[in-house]
Amino acid sequence: MHVTHLSLADFRSYARVEVPLDPGVTAFVGPNGQGKTNLVEAVGYLATLGSHRVSSDAPLVRMGADRAVIRAQVRQGERQQLVELELNPGKANRARINRSSQVRPRDVLGIVRTVLFAPEDLALVKGDPGERRRFLDELITSRAPRMAGVRSDYERVLKQRNTLLKTAALARRHGGRSMDLSTLDVWDQHLARVGAELLAQRLDLVAAIQPLSDKAYEQLAPGGGPIGLEYKPSSPGIVGHTREELYEQLMAALAEARKQEIERGVTLVGPHRDDLILKLGQLPAKGYASHGESWSYALALRLASYDLMRAEGNEPVLILDDVFAELDARRRERLAELVAPGEQVLVTAAVDDDVPDVLTQTRYAVSDGTVERL
Repeated sequence: MHVTHLSLADFRSYARVEVPLDPGVTAFVGPNGQGKTNLVEAVGYLATLGSHRVSSDAPLVRMGADRAVIRAQVRQGERQQLVELELNPGKANRARINRSSQVRPRDVLGIVRTVLFAPEDLALVKGDPGERRRFLDELITSRAPRMAGVRSDYERVLKQRNTLLKTAALARRHGGRSMDLSTLDVWDQHLARVGAELLAQRLDLVAAIQPLSDKAYEQLAPGGGPIGLEYKPSSPGIVGHTREELYEQLMAALAEARKQEIERGVTLVGPHRDDLILKLGQLPAKGYASHGESWSYALALRLASYDLMRAEGNEPVLILDDVFAELDARRRERLAELVAPGEQVLVTAAVDDDVPDVLTQTRYAVSDGTVERL
């Protein structure tokens, strides 16, 4: 799969831009702040319905505009599709496929698949658990787009359950009448059922990506590993593997935590509080890995994601956003050799010298809102 044409309207710094894209490696080169990352960010948004740089859509709309449009022509084998997203901050976003009638934005998931590595990915190693949960869930959705609905259902149930718990906690603190919490049993069942589905997918993913991550780290930093991934549930009693086992264990954990949850007014058990422990040797990478080791670790996770999707027959677009400037010459060349055979690789760099010679197929100069093929 590869993108053959990218069109943006009022997206970030671009009032309008048209960028033809070829298979193989394309590098966008230009000084910082000229819009290189905006281009690859748009491609990534089509794949995940989110930005790797900001948590809301508002910054993605050009100043003074009401909406932004991302449109891409995508080829997979002999099949071509046109996918379009209209971003409307404060309102519902809109989507179209092949200029047909409007569809739900999540219906476009799977048409464009990407694996994107950027400096922000250091947070995978050094950041809080939410960064690692997001990494897992985005990869799960890339592999199985239907999981977008499961994630949405979980967030909806969690929100409803938290609202009920918060109301009960406030009533308790202010000496009001005790609330009828019989409906909490129903929300427990909903949370455990959807949570078990999400948790099972995460556990399967960690098992699949563990050996690929260790292999990628060894390729980038020979002799620096091994690395290990360990999934840590919010409750020690959650140790199952099948969905039914996980459902029963989540129900038991919720029952055990109920008193504390009512006191605090928040759900304390479930996938939203889990973590992925990253180990370097026998030690946790967070707090022990150097900057260079952390950078290589995060890159290994992304390369493992890429290898996993390729092995499953869904080769994604690989995006390397301002990566090479952070690597020494040896790791730069190793990474370039690993990614050069990809069906489509998009690279951004501030200067030509940052891009290894093996990645010189197609280059665009990006400057002052213009994108010019060299």
